[in-house]
Amino acid sequence: MSLTAVMTSRERAAAQAYLRLLSAVRAALAAPPGAAPPPLALTGPLAEADQALAAAGLVGNEAELFGLVSEVHSAGVTRAPRRGAGA
Repeated sequence: MSLTAVMTSRERAAAQAYLRLLSAVRAALAAPPGAAPPPLALTGPLAEADQALAAAGLVGNEAELFGLVSEVHSAGVTRAPRRGAGA
């Protein structure tokens, strides 16, 4: 994606899904020292990210994905619009 291009809704959804997956992984690994780690429940976020990456045509294009993730993260947007929200 070039700097002058507008991010598509699919690209935004892929970046947001990646950020949600990253958040889930961080939460799963954030157990205090000596405590039992919580059970990993990453199947849903991982499937969502895989599907969103495929829909956006970003499978195998990590450089573009991380550029999009950086743009979404710096804007402070990490959630996909709710269905029917008019976005």
